[in-house]
Amino acid sequence: MRVPLRVPVRGPRGPASRGWIRWTAGFLAFPLAGLAGRAAAGPVDDAVSALVGGVVTGAVIGAGQALVSSGRLAPARWSAATAAGSGLGLLFGAALAGHRTDPGSTALMGAVEGVLLGVAQACALPRAARLPWLWAVAMPVLWAAGWTVTTLAGVGVEARFTVFGATGALTFSALSGVLLHGLLPLTAPGRVTGPGSPREVDA
Repeated sequence: MRVPLRVPVRGPRGPASRGWIRWTAGFLAFPLAGLAGRAAAGPVDDAVSALVGGVVTGAVIGAGQALVSSGRLAPARWSAATAAGSGLGLLFGAALAGHRTDPGSTALMGAVEGVLLGVAQACALPRAARLPWLWAVAMPVLWAAGWTVTTLAGVGVEARFTVFGATGALTFSALSGVLLHGLLPLTAPGRVTGPGSPREVDA
């Protein structure tokens, strides 16, 4: 018969680091998303190109992030939220920055886009997420950092892509991966990973 016993189970550290590495490797979705956005709408130099390019770019990024989230994010929900937040965010961000590509302007555009993107994605986080509003607060900072790193790295941002380049994407993914794990820790199906957690065993 099955008897509930309290058996201390020590959680492995491996899954957390592997989850972070996998999420960080998802930065590769950003260049692909940028190419898709540019193919759909051309350079971001007016409202239509910003909106359409942002939606397409966000959809690709969202799908990529869900894929590398180790099952923590619902693909359809996360991709749709990222597409909506990115499209509206790029529309307003590019307009406020005057479609300029100097470091200050790209950082401003990224921060504005991050506000809408962060709110949309925070609403798409699972109910189990701890303090989901932290994601919304962090996105303006991290999105602006992505654009700043890309601009300072000498990438041709004057081409007005819909998202920052690989250097900025790597920075963004590494930092946001730490935040994601804090809000949605990895759990192994059928196992309790916390020390001292109760576990049902056969007796």
